[in-house]
Amino acid sequence: AIAPPVTFGGSVAAPGEADPELDLGHLADAARHVAHAYHGDDYRQVAGLLPGLVRSTHAAVERFDGGPERVRALVLRSNALQMAGRYLTQVRAYDLAHVALRDAVTDADEAEDRAGVAGAVYQQGWLLMRQGRLDEAERVSVATAEAIEPRISRASRETLGAWGKLLVHASAAAARNNRPAEARDLLRMARTAGAALGGRSVVEPSSWGRFDWRTVAFQGIENYLVTGRPRRVLAFAERLGYGADSKLARRHLLDVAQAHAQLRQGSEATAILSGLLDETPEWLRHQRMAAGTFRDVLRHSKRRRLTPQQRRLATFFELA
Repeated sequence: AIAPPVTFGGSVAAPGEADPELDLGHLADAARHVAHAYHGDDYRQVAGLLPGLVRSTHAAVERFDGGPERVRALVLRSNALQMAGRYLTQVRAYDLAHVALRDAVTDADEAEDRAGVAGAVYQQGWLLMRQGRLDEAERVSVATAEAIEPRISRASRETLGAWGKLLVHASAAAARNNRPAEARDLLRMARTAGAALGGRSVVEPSSWGRFDWRTVAFQGIENYLVTGRPRRVLAFAERLGYGADSKLARRHLLDVAQAHAQLRQGSEATAILSGLLDETPEWLRHQRMAAGTFRDVLRHSKRRRLTPQQRRLATFFELA
């Protein structure tokens, strides 16, 4: 579905393949359902629903050759491909993710959907960082952020969110690439977007997710971790807190756990990982950072026997 085979007349359907859905309203509902499943960590459902959604959006774009229906079909296909790219990046199918996100940018650009382009580029940045292509991740994020840079006093919440998330990704790439001054400057710009939102959040489920002032704060803490300052990570994390819903802060909590592990505070790191296993196991399963952190805990542990928490984590990460 991501890269369908084509011939003279277009794509070729597989034998027995169901007719695609062409009602744009129904397709929009289906896209929202897939986004809800992804954010609920129901990756099996996402994997089951995405191919049909992408096929249907391909068919919709072919069906409508002009007018507002084609624009809407292009936007829907871009959103579907962004979700596909995000899922494929999560499960490390990187080549297919690149194809999906490249085509998502193309569709959003044709539809003159600047927010859609920004969202697809945001996903590209995450993918490039996963592959260690830090220069490219920073450049594409900065270039796109500059292209959509809003006038703060007039900007919509969605534009502020897209701009802020691009800057956060650029900062993350710069920090990992030993460019601390650039990372700080980019994060300072992202903080402007967070401040403009006040205490509110803005969410784009099919694209870049959630953005608010906490997004910027969490990235600042992560930058301390990747530059080898675990004590600062813990100091700022304690000051920030994360409220009752740790699911919104789970990536941040991995940073905190790794900081504890680096400081040989294995019990604290284990407690955080155990809490994440209780709350969000399917997401945790795909986080190599979590397994690496727990491996560090075990390597530096002075215990000869694992605690019950450690045994459970060792089994989960297949380290037992």
